[in-house]
Amino acid sequence: MNLQALQQWLNRNAGWAGGLAAPMLVITVLSMMVLPLPPWLLDTFFTLNIALALVVMMVAAYMKRPLDFSVFPTVLLLTTLLRLSLNVASTRVVLLEGHTGPGAAGAVIEAFGHFLIGGNFAVGLIVFAILVVINFVVITKGSERIAEVSARFTLDAMPGKQMAIDADLNAGLIDEKEAKRRRAEVGEEANFFGSMDGAAKFVRGDAIAGILILFINIIGGFVIGVLQHGLSASQAADNYILLAVGDALVAQIPGLLISVAAAMVVSRVGKDEDLGAQVMEQMFLSPKVLGITGAVMFMLGIVPGMPHMVFLSFAAICGGGAYWLMREQARPAPEPEAPAVQGDGEATWDDLQPVDLLGLELGYRLIAMVDKTRQGDLLTRIKGVRKKFAQEVGFLPPAVHVRDNLELRPSAYRITLRGVVVGEGEVFPGMFLAIDPGGIGTPLIGTPTTDPAFGLPAHWIDEKQRENAQMAGFTVVDSETVLATHLSHLMQVQAAKLLSRTETQDLVEHVTRLAPKLIEEVVPKMVPVATFQKVLQLLLEESVHVRDIRTIIESLAEHAAHTQDPAELARRVRMALSPAIVQQIYGPVKELEVIAIEPGLERLLMQALSGAANGALDPGVAEMLSKSATDIANRQEEKGVPACLLVPDAIRTAMSRLLRRAAPRLQVLAHSEIPETHLIRIGPILGELAA
Repeated sequence: MNLQALQQWLNRNAGWAGGLAAPMLVITVLSMMVLPLPPWLLDTFFTLNIALALVVMMVAAYMKRPLDFSVFPTVLLLTTLLRLSLNVASTRVVLLEGHTGPGAAGAVIEAFGHFLIGGNFAVGLIVFAILVVINFVVITKGSERIAEVSARFTLDAMPGKQMAIDADLNAGLIDEKEAKRRRAEVGEEANFFGSMDGAAKFVRGDAIAGILILFINIIGGFVIGVLQHGLSASQAADNYILLAVGDALVAQIPGLLISVAAAMVVSRVGKDEDLGAQVMEQMFLSPKVLGITGAVMFMLGIVPGMPHMVFLSFAAICGGGAYWLMREQARPAPEPEAPAVQGDGEATWDDLQPVDLLGLELGYRLIAMVDKTRQGDLLTRIKGVRKKFAQEVGFLPPAVHVRDNLELRPSAYRITLRGVVVGEGEVFPGMFLAIDPGGIGTPLIGTPTTDPAFGLPAHWIDEKQRENAQMAGFTVVDSETVLATHLSHLMQVQAAKLLSRTETQDLVEHVTRLAPKLIEEVVPKMVPVATFQKVLQLLLEESVHVRDIRTIIESLAEHAAHTQDPAELARRVRMALSPAIVQQIYGPVKELEVIAIEPGLERLLMQALSGAANGALDPGVAEMLSKSATDIANRQEEKGVPACLLVPDAIRTAMSRLLRRAAPRLQVLAHSEIPETHLIRIGPILGELAA
């Protein structure tokens, strides 16, 4: 019960206690540099210093990734300050009280001076020099270089990692919370290795300070002992040099432990196991390695003059370990683990990656456009494109999977739909595309090109030409806008293919939340989901938006009892949506200028495209009709009037399918699709132009 109460108290007070720990430690360290300390307190702090160094090294050994010990650069600073403050405090005691004997600075320094080096200061100097070389030249130098390279590589890899996170977020593989966590982890990793690159200088400076403090203690103590306290040269050397060497060793050994811990932290590779597990798995769990090592040790052990017992003992240990590992690996795996063993190295369904429904591939120079650290906002533009598409067309399109493609030209991009390229182009970050909307004769200094979305003539210009181009009447947009506009245009054109079964089911669930009774009665009871999807796709193929989903479902409910043909249902839905279709084409006007068909040609088309002869149109007539429709549509667009062909109901679907490829901007309306509130004004006649 008392233990539980203590744990609860610690949990309640962990916040303020942890907040005071670091400031109190800094104040204590600074106090040790200024205030004199008695020998017993020096012993306490020296012992604490050794214990902290051991704790830091154990944490470094058992962590699984560097970020698990992200506070290590700060710990490195504090432990270095602690050692230096102890050096200052012990130097004060050594110089003031060293003449009294080797125990003047406390039992810890005396023990290091007598036990570790046998009271011989010459041996102590040599041992200290070796420790400094190991610490300064080998460990600190290597860890500093690793930290520097790791910091550089981590910073260089940040854009790619962030692009991968944003791509997974756009693809729906992770949510916004997980994306924020991963972005924070990438930033923390870069900050950690950058801090470790600088913190390595602490250990390096500590080793240099230890050497200087040692010589100051030796020279200063010898002079003070001889001149002030009247000691002989031999007595002064025995007292002060022994104390100085003991003090240096007491500080250098924890410094060596901290240096080893720093090297272990920055040299960690892998995130699943601690250092000990990695060493055992990768070094001592291979029977071949142990077997060859045992054979070599055995051969060395039988060489005359060698210490046979030691070599043969290690040969036996290595050989026995190799034999045991071979038996363990040859033992059949347990039954539950059989599938994992069988799947090792074999092809599985996990190796089959699904094709991206909508993808965007970028050349390597365009990666900066999706890197937020470089002010790249392409991903934000793509999110806006998807949102605008959903608001205009009526369903949420699939996420755009953005990835880099080294096979593309550096500034090229490619848009794919179900793995098939549907659009490609080239943009240049930092430059602007000046698009000629038509009739501008002002020359521009730039690279001539074509707008990838609509095929208009354009020029790539730099920042200096931007204002002049805008004043001349050009439409000037940046690279991100060019790419986003191209993507938006292709999504509008390919809207029918973007409406897969998944998006259809999501649309049904969305309508269920808004009007549950309406959708339950119609889909899937009266109209199967597959038929519902096909009807929507037929509408989208002719650029009819499906935002008014209530009207669509009500129309399906009215006519589903008489037919299940998706084409006939789509025709009936178009009649119900006729006001919205006309407004989408003409806007809020009441008088509609339409293209009519010459009466003789209309009778020919009625005979060929309706009834039993549906679709049996003479190729020559079809070619003439396509060319005439294209010319008239272009003339209407030049006048600023929508190109809309008015035909009888019986041939509307066939005419739309026939002219869609030749004149994609030409809309085909049936007589029944003109609302009663609108008037018709006959414009160009299709057939007269051909004649």
